[in-house]
Amino acid sequence: MYELFIAPLSEVYFQKALIGGTIVAIVAGVVGCLVVLRRMAFLGDALSHAMIAGVAGGYLVMKLLFGAEAHAPGMLLGSLLAAIATVALISFVSRISRVKEDTAIGIMYTGIFALGVVAVSIFRHYIHIDLMHFIMGDILGVADTDLWVSALVAAFVLTILILFFRHFQLATFDPVMAASIGLPVLLIDYVLTTCVSLVVVSAVSMVGVILVVGLLITPAATAYLLSDRLDRMMMLSALFGVTSVIGGLYLCVWLDSAGGGAIMLFCTLQFLVVLAVAPKYGLLARWMRLRKLVPQQVVEDILTTILRYEKDTPLEVIRQYVQSGKGIRKALEYMGDEGFIEQTSTGYLLTDKGLAEANKVLRAHRLWEAYLETIGTPKEELHPTAHHLEHISDGNTVEYLDERLGSPSQDPHGKVIP
Repeated sequence: MYELFIAPLSEVYFQKALIGGTIVAIVAGVVGCLVVLRRMAFLGDALSHAMIAGVAGGYLVMKLLFGAEAHAPGMLLGSLLAAIATVALISFVSRISRVKEDTAIGIMYTGIFALGVVAVSIFRHYIHIDLMHFIMGDILGVADTDLWVSALVAAFVLTILILFFRHFQLATFDPVMAASIGLPVLLIDYVLTTCVSLVVVSAVSMVGVILVVGLLITPAATAYLLSDRLDRMMMLSALFGVTSVIGGLYLCVWLDSAGGGAIMLFCTLQFLVVLAVAPKYGLLARWMRLRKLVPQQVVEDILTTILRYEKDTPLEVIRQYVQSGKGIRKALEYMGDEGFIEQTSTGYLLTDKGLAEANKVLRAHRLWEAYLETIGTPKEELHPTAHHLEHISDGNTVEYLDERLGSPSQDPHGKVIP
């Protein structure tokens, strides 16, 4: 047990990875909630890939002008400028052309990413960047500089989100209302995009493109399955991000695997578990709800069957007249719970509530018969056809039929229309 859980904590590289990963997970999890709710997941991926151009540009400028190699602040500034340029180009293209925003994101991020790759290959004698390291990251090789940069960015971004939480919340869920009360929605969008850019830029050198995108999206999506409140969703997202980092790092040590991959694997497994068992939005809960669902057509057929029988209706009679024989017992249980029927020693009776609902269906049935007669439907086909159409019994349709037919009092068979 000591070797499995305690021994790794004594290693400096593990401690740095744990601290750095936790910082990134918290801020990415919180910002990621807004990204997920605004359907901006593709934008986070775009920013992380477009950064290669900024890294290359920053590296090249610092090398040629100042003779400094692998200068972290220079590459950080270049990455941030590349991210801002990407967002500006996406916004420009989507606003002035027919191209939608998701298409503009795909065009711009691949173009700027390609620009970075070409720049690295052309100036390979000046730019010494390991593209695989950029994409996959090396969380087990976190430098002190990376920790400080991530901590400062996290503090700044979280401060912005806390101070303007209500603004972000309203602009996310109801941008029209936000604009109507005078909130600068466009500015809020740009501030959020800048925050996302800062998180991606500060974290990508430490954890790589894939992991930073994963920590932006997956914990937030996991929390989304468990909460309908933004503040709780953010806390849960940060928690899932941190547990992903902790669990992934231990997996990395135990399995001697890549750190970023292990973290994302653990993060994805968390999502799948929550997807399965979430009490409200999970697959198990959905399956349970579907099991309890009763087709409205079966309910209405049972109501009209009991109404026409005019006394205690045995189950055998209901089975005989209800065309869909499946789920009758479940439908009867549901109708009893809803107060439509009551069970007697010999069968089922309608309650006042059930009688009102049954008369609505019967009224629709007989009006449909009257309407079908006016359009030349053979008399022997009136009842079976109206039996299918009676389930279209919403108020507007029924009132339209009644008005169209001149409010008839009887159907073609001489029966009173309720």
